[in-house]
Amino acid sequence: MDNLSRIKHIICIASGKGGVGKSTTTINLAVALQQQGFRVGLLDADIYGPSQPMMLGVRSGMRPEIVDKQYMRPILACGLETNSMGYLVEGSTAMVWRAPMIVGAFNQMLKFTLWSELDYLLIDMPPGTGDIQLSLSQSVSLTGAVIVTTPQDVALLDARKGIEMFRKVNVPLLGVVENMGVHICSNCGHAEAIFGEGGGEQLAHDYGVGVIGSLPLDLSIREHTDAGTPILLARPDGAVASAYHDLARRLTAKVAELDSAKSSAPTITVSDD
Repeated sequence: MDNLSRIKHIICIASGKGGVGKSTTTINLAVALQQQGFRVGLLDADIYGPSQPMMLGVRSGMRPEIVDKQYMRPILACGLETNSMGYLVEGSTAMVWRAPMIVGAFNQMLKFTLWSELDYLLIDMPPGTGDIQLSLSQSVSLTGAVIVTTPQDVALLDARKGIEMFRKVNVPLLGVVENMGVHICSNCGHAEAIFGEGGGEQLAHDYGVGVIGSLPLDLSIREHTDAGTPILLARPDGAVASAYHDLARRLTAKVAELDSAKSSAPTITVSDD
């Protein structure tokens, strides 16, 4: 059974390092796409530190239904089809696994989950440029990758490594998301770029890709994510939700461009005439 053939677009959300808000960006982007009318799945590929179950508000102890002793039904949460290692082990369990075991577990979750006919499957990648990233790019036809970074120099340095990795394995870069860009003081309204500014734009310029999202540093994002209610559900009409919807629209526009380029490519036929 090829469960991935029913998915139109598989997109990995990646970063060169941890702590840049990649998982938070992934879940809110997934909800934004779902609210815009797309059928969306979310796979938490961080085997060592799965965080999506908590962010999705899935109660502790929830397990996927097993079908034919090998397939898993995705857990429905926030309007999304989801799967995560966090559903399969206790939250306090330390995954002391070597690389082959990690890759095997990831491939099983990806390929043996009974995904529906999805428009988008977003894969929340672990930080770095390791075995899971390499295995995914070599075994699955990816629509592309999105790089999440913050404006600070250290994050940008690691984000470059992520971009270089995807280039080496011929995965299209759909764009850069600059997270935690500007903080607006809730008391006085003063705007301050705490982690610097312009870094995402410079990174995108250096690699010939676009900045498809600029997201604020906002306390409410963290509060609602920790509570298991993404801000697009808690405050769907707010300015922060609007920023995620802008990101979703730019992402789908970029995917449409790639689809159009593929369909317009010439077809060469050979005959005996």
